Amino acid sequence: MREQAQMLNDYFASVFSPKQDGGYLHRRLDEAGDLGAQIRVIPLEVEGLLRALDITKAPGPDGLHPRVLRELAGVLSHPLASIFETSWRTGEVPEDWRVASVVPIFKKGSRKDVENYRPVSLTSIVGKTMERLIIERDLVMLDREGRLTATQHGFRKNRSCQTNLVEFYDKVSRWLDGGDAVDVVYLDFSKAFDKVPHDILVEKLRSFGIHQSTVRWIRAWLTDRKQKVTISGESSGWHPVTSSVPQGSVLGPILFNLFINDMEEGVNSLLIKFADDTKTGAVATTEEQVLQIQKDLDRLWKWAGDNRMAFNVDKCKVLHLGHRNRCHKYRLGDKWLESSTCERDLGVLVDCRLNMSQQCDVVVKRANNTLGCIARIVASRLRKYYYHSTRLWCARNWSIV
Repeated sequence: MREQAQMLNDYFASVFSPKQDGGYLHRRLDEAGDLGAQIRVIPLEVEGLLRALDITKAPGPDGLHPRVLRELAGVLSHPLASIFETSWRTGEVPEDWRVASVVPIFKKGSRKDVENYRPVSLTSIVGKTMERLIIERDLVMLDREGRLTATQHGFRKNRSCQTNLVEFYDKVSRWLDGGDAVDVVYLDFSKAFDKVPHDILVEKLRSFGIHQSTVRWIRAWLTDRKQKVTISGESSGWHPVTSSVPQGSVLGPILFNLFINDMEEGVNSLLIKFADDTKTGAVATTEEQVLQIQKDLDRLWKWAGDNRMAFNVDKCKVLHLGHRNRCHKYRLGDKWLESSTCERDLGVLVDCRLNMSQQCDVVVKRANNTLGCIARIVASRLRKYYYHSTRLWCARNWSIV
């Protein structure tokens, strides 16, 4: 198992962006004076965060279980408040908060292919509590003040896959009802979370007007990180992390949202995101409208290059909608995008006629598989017993009555 863990860790590390010299930025932040003079961390605030810990979560590399921290919240809140305040004021982050034990999560395909695994980082629960404190103090207000673009539906309150799909396809349906042709481009980033460059991310945090002490702490939290992969109790060696926002951390998702917040600047087409899942669409009835879509794709390609990100062009597809659609070709960079007749969008199958029949077929198939499982486990198939067993199984597994 150790050999497999090392192979996975080598692969996960191979997708990182190379580390860039951020010395100038470091000096600007470090020479800004006593940034943390006004920072106060109240023990009662820390106690509330500890009592809200989910005890079903796994501990990080330091071995501190969330149940221990929650049960001892009253005792630990005072020393942890002091540690958090000192760390925030000085911009120094303990090494235990900057290491991760990566659990490889299988996606699909061959289990022998390392590319079919997603890295999820188990980090210190104490460090995550500090991350949550920073979010509630300095980062949540960005969303409340409307500083984040409305196109992002991932990792945000009152936004979800459903709001993403309804908002996008409501607009597309209106265009189609008006007799227009519509082209939708589904974009796929290559290892989006892993490639986020730390220096560019920190500069963007500063541009949001976040307090410099918080920016300095996040910069330190991202600097000199390292990770190992653990499988069945066997671990690989440590590997430096030169880019990325850690998947599995508390700060990671909101930092990624902030990083791609400016992605649609200058784009005229309808663009909407759920984390890194991005799609853009526009009316494509005239040659001028088609040319505008291509210009928007060129802008998105340039944004990716400027931010040291990359599109997986082979997985980017175009869906042509409408009876008058001429199925124009588009390109990203120097590669032409393939057209598709059906795409899976946030778990929902969407075809070129906006017909949900394929999605319904998939749901029916899953329901029949479930009924088949129920039929095999019930003791009796008499109607009254079968009905009761089915209701009981559904209540236990789907939380319904």
